Amino acid sequence: MATLKQIGLELGLSPATVSRALNGFPEVNQHTRDKVREVADRLGYRPNRVAQRLVTGRSGMVGMILKIRPDMSADQTFFEMLTGLTAALAAHDVDLVLSVDQGKDPVKPYAKMMERDILDGFILNAPTPHDPRVDYLRQRNIPFVLHGQTAPDVDYTCYGIDNAGVSRAAVELLVSLGHQRIALLNGPLQYAFAHDRRRGFVSAMEDRKLPVPTDFISGDNETEAQGYAAALAMLAHRQHLPPTAIVCGSTLVAAGAMRAVRDKGLQVPTDVSIVAHDDALPQLRAVNFSPALTVTRAPLRDACQPLADLLIALIKGAKPRQQIEDAELIVRESTGPVPTSGLELWP
Repeated sequence: MATLKQIGLELGLSPATVSRALNGFPEVNQHTRDKVREVADRLGYRPNRVAQRLVTGRSGMVGMILKIRPDMSADQTFFEMLTGLTAALAAHDVDLVLSVDQGKDPVKPYAKMMERDILDGFILNAPTPHDPRVDYLRQRNIPFVLHGQTAPDVDYTCYGIDNAGVSRAAVELLVSLGHQRIALLNGPLQYAFAHDRRRGFVSAMEDRKLPVPTDFISGDNETEAQGYAAALAMLAHRQHLPPTAIVCGSTLVAAGAMRAVRDKGLQVPTDVSIVAHDDALPQLRAVNFSPALTVTRAPLRDACQPLADLLIALIKGAKPRQQIEDAELIVRESTGPVPTSGLELWP
């Protein structure tokens, strides 16, 4: 493995200058920093973490604490995020340290990791409205980036998609096709993303003066079984006409909703149109549904690089920044015009 001295000998620089260049000190100009990094990469140099911390005050490690549900097998996003973040941070020569939270106090595992004094910052996932982790880390001046938002307007560093806009886009498409009875199969409301999607859905329906029966909105773990049960209940309702369109929180939920439509002897989109949000997970591609699924698309893996970049910038002294992206609407065969007859006779 190459040393600072070997890099310096090749470039005619002192080991101290090489160290400052590799650690981004401003007194070393950008051209020199680039040359040092080029030689270091070619020679296979890897920094000594202990020495690096003595020079920069940083360990080169950031933490992520995962809230483990009883059934992790249903969470297809877990490994997608884990591998993507690890690779994105590695590009900054930073390691990701994982821990597991199985308790009821969301702040306690962060306090425990901070006691060890080995991390430069945190990546927070699965935010809740008014997330206590945000206040805790801000009070202690600990750098962090949140994947998502706890409220529409925030002043901390975050990256995510416009979840209220996801629902608005779906409603606008369906209304343009003539639908008025539209249902939402949402995620659990304890999470901020589901709270925002419900807010966007209700707001979009109210703007068009369209009624939303209470039982036209469900919120639960985003599984195929949940999608099936919720959609079947809505389609079999006796007190009012069933929905002619369903907005689903994920492709997995949409798979269950489509099965419920078929089991009622109906067809997608002839009788019921389906729109879903798509995180573009490789295990369940929306284009392979039958019929192909109309989606608001925002690949989960696309969040990994911005999350890493924003956190590293914050650790280096940048000001907090919010980066919220719009999801892409992709119209396919699962949506069509509102049916014109026979709805009152659904079994």
